Amino acid sequence: MKIHFDDFIYGYIDGAVTTFAIVAGVMGASLPSVIILILGFANLFADGFSMAAANYQASKARNEFVQMKRKQEEWEIDNLEDQERDEIRDIYKEKGFRDELLEDVVRIITSKRKVWVDTMMKEELGLIEDEKNPAHSSVSTFIGFNLVGLIPLILFMIFMMMGIDLNKTAFVYSIVGVCAAFFLVGMVKGKIVKKSMTCSGISTLIIGGIAAVVSYLIGYGLNFLVS
Repeated sequence: MKIHFDDFIYGYIDGAVTTFAIVAGVMGASLPSVIILILGFANLFADGFSMAAANYQASKARNEFVQMKRKQEEWEIDNLEDQERDEIRDIYKEKGFRDELLEDVVRIITSKRKVWVDTMMKEELGLIEDEKNPAHSSVSTFIGFNLVGLIPLILFMIFMMMGIDLNKTAFVYSIVGVCAAFFLVGMVKGKIVKKSMTCSGISTLIIGGIAAVVSYLIGYGLNFLVS
């Protein structure tokens, strides 16, 4: 089982925002902790599964589309060889290749069928084959979503198990936890792409923080309208 970082981040950020939105909405309505936990966990698993399933279907559909286009290019190379060779020539002519150099490039590319097909896929169709397994992508999304989605709920769960009714305190800690999660994943992302970990952490925190604030304001506003 291979975890894909981009799918993990997608689920990670969405899990933090959507679960925090549930917490913020319930807090705005001044409802008890048990409601926060029921709605929070229901959303956590249902929405996490929904996102994972959608990611699986999207990844699978893209892979099938790319494979269909590849077979189409293979057929054209096998049956319309001269036309396809001219297309390679036109592509590299637009890139500035001329005369003997252009013909050498065309000859080298068309001498190997796989290279020829790969070149047509990328240069003509703008398609690059993704080797990611759709199942791995969906699991990565699900793990990321549920891992960070637990953060806004943990304090409410602990306080309720202890018999302590401190919703506002738990909410403050939830905000801190979600912000820390955004900053942490931004730093990890920065390290992977070899950019400033601090700047990447701050930018991810700002983006996630804006989304979280919007979620809270919507929850509070809706409660204000119906109360």
